[in-house]
Amino acid sequence: MHEIIYMRTDYEPWWMLDGWEEKIMTRHEFSSPEKARSYLEGLKDDFSRRFPNQKQKNHAFTCYWNEEETEYCEDCEEDLQIFHGLIWLVNGKPNISF
Repeated sequence: MHEIIYMRTDYEPWWMLDGWEEKIMTRHEFSSPEKARSYLEGLKDDFSRRFPNQKQKNHAFTCYWNEEETEYCEDCEEDLQIFHGLIWLVNGKPNISF
């Protein structure tokens, strides 16, 4: 099973820190890699138009951000950058190759 996940958080998606699944905004499942890839490419096109900054790690993780989008962290007592992350999972694990 292939999953394409969109998460919004204050760290890049490849860290997958404890509780990362609580940051998931949308999750879509696909039976084939072709359908998952097509959906992911559509998201990447959309996010590339909306956010000026982008970074990719392996094929599984891409994050986008706008430097003006921050949220205040009471525990840290500072503003943290917000990242919009896309993750491609295959059978629950990051898809690091095609």
